[in-house]
Amino acid sequence: MSAKQRAQAIAPILREQFPGTAVELCELDFASPFQLLCATVLSAQCTDVRVNATTPALFAAYPDAPAMAGADRSHLESLIFATGFYRAKANHLLELSARLLSTYGGEVPKRREDLVTLAGVGRKTANVVRSVAFSLPGLPVDTHVLRLSKRLDLVRSDDPVKVEHRLNALFGEQEGGALSLRLILHGRRTCTARVMACENCVLLDWCPTGKKRQALAT
Repeated sequence: MSAKQRAQAIAPILREQFPGTAVELCELDFASPFQLLCATVLSAQCTDVRVNATTPALFAAYPDAPAMAGADRSHLESLIFATGFYRAKANHLLELSARLLSTYGGEVPKRREDLVTLAGVGRKTANVVRSVAFSLPGLPVDTHVLRLSKRLDLVRSDDPVKVEHRLNALFGEQEGGALSLRLILHGRRTCTARVMACENCVLLDWCPTGKKRQALAT
């Protein structure tokens, strides 16, 4: 079976297991593209649960780019302390907010080329914002997406950009954001880095890695 055929079989199973659009599947809480951008920056080396516990107070104090750009640094650091690397993240929030004001009229840009010029924003974060906030093509590749894509033998590369392009070719660009989130959810709940719960996996019939593991176990 080719990777394309495997992708065509996997896609509807994941859609049934994790229904919804990218914005519905996203586990970060936000009320605007700016807030999603900030929450995604905070999620680096931090869980979504911890970020969601942090952002209500943060966004109550600094709900938009003008407010965040004028934030008191010490107060900002105290609000995001629990997310880790709080000094670097405070710098990112202050700098990206200032750039949004100076260059984009206080609004979050939609183009990936513009998003990655913002402090603390790489291609993965840009794709999160594009796909979730704006319903545009964008496939974030994190460790879960990379791990599952390789176990399912959809990709052979460890380069996130190459993996992004390969998955877009297999599944279609419009599927990208939702596909990424479905793989992330499956990777968190079933096919984790340490435990492959193949006996409970809805993708087992299409997973070369899982089949090999089962064959070795018999």
